[in-house]
Amino acid sequence: MTIIGWHTRPVLPVDDPASHRYARMRWNTPLSEEHADLLLGRLDIPAGGSVLDLGCGWGELLLRAVAGGDPALGVGVDTDADALDRGRRAAKERGIGQVSFVRQAAATWRQPADRVICLGSAHALGGAAAGLAVLADLVRPGGRLLFGDGFWERTPSAEAVEIFGADVLSLPDLVELIRGTGWRVLHLSTTDQREWDDFESTWRAGREEWLLAHPDDPRAAGVREELDARLREYVTVYRGLLGLGYFVLGR
Repeated sequence: MTIIGWHTRPVLPVDDPASHRYARMRWNTPLSEEHADLLLGRLDIPAGGSVLDLGCGWGELLLRAVAGGDPALGVGVDTDADALDRGRRAAKERGIGQVSFVRQAAATWRQPADRVICLGSAHALGGAAAGLAVLADLVRPGGRLLFGDGFWERTPSAEAVEIFGADVLSLPDLVELIRGTGWRVLHLSTTDQREWDDFESTWRAGREEWLLAHPDDPRAAGVREELDARLREYVTVYRGLLGLGYFVLGR
């Protein structure tokens, strides 16, 4: 299976720092290979089933879900045209013909599926509580939802709340919110520190490499300032404070 990560990545314009933003990322969530395999196993995609990924980005997890089916049909929905094009190229390169990528706001999607993935995209559905209600109508009876959302590991600082908003809950409160919206928690796991560190590092990596290759470019100062601010913010404000939970849910 081809991995989009440190060893393979999209072909990018070498003089465009913006296009390198996600170049070194496998997927836009803190998730290891092993953890992803665990979640897809718990999602238990049925033979011939359908998989919907809302806020899919370039759909790496969707592609793996579909490729592991027998065969499963997949649809990825996002508003990022460049990310969707990356997903389409990856599907073509791997010969995965039973997946499509649609440019559309997640909140406007109405076609249900047997399995639904929504990782870090609840904000596009109105937040965790509203999103879980919307997703209930998109998972077919007897289906499952793979849901990912952030939580505080401990009481957050004012600076952290300013960055991530006042709606982030503790893990116990997030679990109660999920249960209160009628879902049953079939599986729960959380991102570990190594996954977070890798996520933050790969988020910066494509443009860090661009900076090393283009130190005198007129845009270098702005790129350097953004990356330094993100790294400083991570290690001083939310490293070890912000968690991310992955839930396989049924109802």
